[in-house]
Amino acid sequence: MSSTFTLYLIPTVLAEGTASATIPADVIQTIRKLDVFFVENIRTARRFISSLKLGIVIDDLEFVELNKDTPPHLIKSRLENLQSDAGVISEAGVPCVADPGSIAVACAHQLGFRVRPLVGPSSILMALMGSGFSGQSFAFTGYLPIERPARAKAILHMEKLVMSSGQTQIFMETPYRNNQLLQSLLETCNPGTRLCVAANITGPDELILTQTIAQWRRNPPDLNRRPTIFLLGNLD
Repeated sequence: MSSTFTLYLIPTVLAEGTASATIPADVIQTIRKLDVFFVENIRTARRFISSLKLGIVIDDLEFVELNKDTPPHLIKSRLENLQSDAGVISEAGVPCVADPGSIAVACAHQLGFRVRPLVGPSSILMALMGSGFSGQSFAFTGYLPIERPARAKAILHMEKLVMSSGQTQIFMETPYRNNQLLQSLLETCNPGTRLCVAANITGPDELILTQTIAQWRRNPPDLNRRPTIFLLGNLD
């Protein structure tokens, strides 16, 4: 089956009030012409589009919730019944990277849609750019285990990869558990291991800082409820 429709992957802001500085004009023009959006959080997506002040009547748009619990067959069914192009909007940053938007993209490929990713802020890539660590070889692990023993094991495994191959390790946590993850890193890693903390990227209180574990132990930041990317690596 093939279709002439396009599924646009639409980046959104990482920090509120930063659209003018981080969202390209062609993204805004694409949003203006779409009526259907597959979104991780309907309230957040409506607020984002409203903040662009495009003169769009938000209630005239259709928002299809797409989260980690959404059955793929429901998304595929809605795509099959599209009468025009549609968009995918993440909770923050770019869709489909550590984000359930990939469900819609997989279905779109099955249906023969054109898939077009648009340029915008990615916390993962921006953290890597700002870390000083290798951008030639890196891995994004996503969320680490919540249980302390399993989390410590995962941290030790990543630290070993950094030391043996120089591969940068990138990972994250739910913002309200950031401090617990940071504490595990400080307890588990060797004092000389380098950790980059990239918090609230593009926001007014942005923090992107690379230090040794020993340095972080002396003055750990409060990361509670601040969207944060963590990286282990070696400085070039």
